[in-house]
Amino acid sequence: MAQITAAMVKELRETTGAGMMDCKTALNETGGDMQEAVDWLRKKGLAKAAKKAGRTAAQGLVAVNVETEGDGAVGVLVEVNSETDFVARNDLFQKMVGDIAATAISVKGDIDALKAASYPGTDKSVDNHIAEMVGQIGENMALRRAEGVSVDNGVVASYVHGMVTSGAGKIGVIVGLKSAGDKDKLAALGKQIAMHVAAARPLSGRVEDLDPAVVEREKAVLADQARASGKPENIIEKMVEGRLRKFYEESVLLEQVFVIDGETKVGKVIENAAADVGAPVEFAGFKRLELGEGVEAADEED
Repeated sequence: MAQITAAMVKELRETTGAGMMDCKTALNETGGDMQEAVDWLRKKGLAKAAKKAGRTAAQGLVAVNVETEGDGAVGVLVEVNSETDFVARNDLFQKMVGDIAATAISVKGDIDALKAASYPGTDKSVDNHIAEMVGQIGENMALRRAEGVSVDNGVVASYVHGMVTSGAGKIGVIVGLKSAGDKDKLAALGKQIAMHVAAARPLSGRVEDLDPAVVEREKAVLADQARASGKPENIIEKMVEGRLRKFYEESVLLEQVFVIDGETKVGKVIENAAADVGAPVEFAGFKRLELGEGVEAADEED
């Protein structure tokens, strides 16, 4: 059985809000599997809906870059990690991250193509330039993630939260909107939706885009919760359907209530924007990167 450390218990507490002993029990019951432990606590009614831990276990910057292409646009996000926040505030590091974000436009955020692409002003690849910078700055660095959104006719809007330098900070979001209408008004709407995404952390843009494994796991948790109440199976099925709708409203961008007005669903906000923009508006996609998200922290001593 995996050793249950104090760091694991702390992470589970931060993720679920459950008590320390309940978290320790959950980890013991699930062999130290963090996601299974979250589900175990939820089934016992000891935790709220699953959410990603907010801990940042890596330093560095998330940078955004958007460029217009004819009537359309391309937007990219890149995450470049460093060992310390001190290096993340270094001018050389910040310039490198900005150059990588600029290069990412040509490959539309494809991470493998970006690593192999030529670093601006050199005959080296982006990956090789980063390796050289490790030697120059004296700290390990890595291009960890890259994402892109493009539209043929419309805009890609962006937002950076926790900005450290121009176009880079702790959270980056890009949102694509398709429309033949007023580009300035469309961009303003896109910026507001990007701010919403930064705050609301949607898992997908549409219900059908949700990872099927996530939906099935949610159904299983909700069904076990309903069974614990002693309800018959036919009632349990209806209860799961109702609770699943609530899950969609919390997790899917177009189903979420817009944080700007606190009452209208984002999908309806986009639909209603046609009157102001002067043409129908269609959601094209979004990407959100948060610095250090999904990186495991080193275990602490018990």
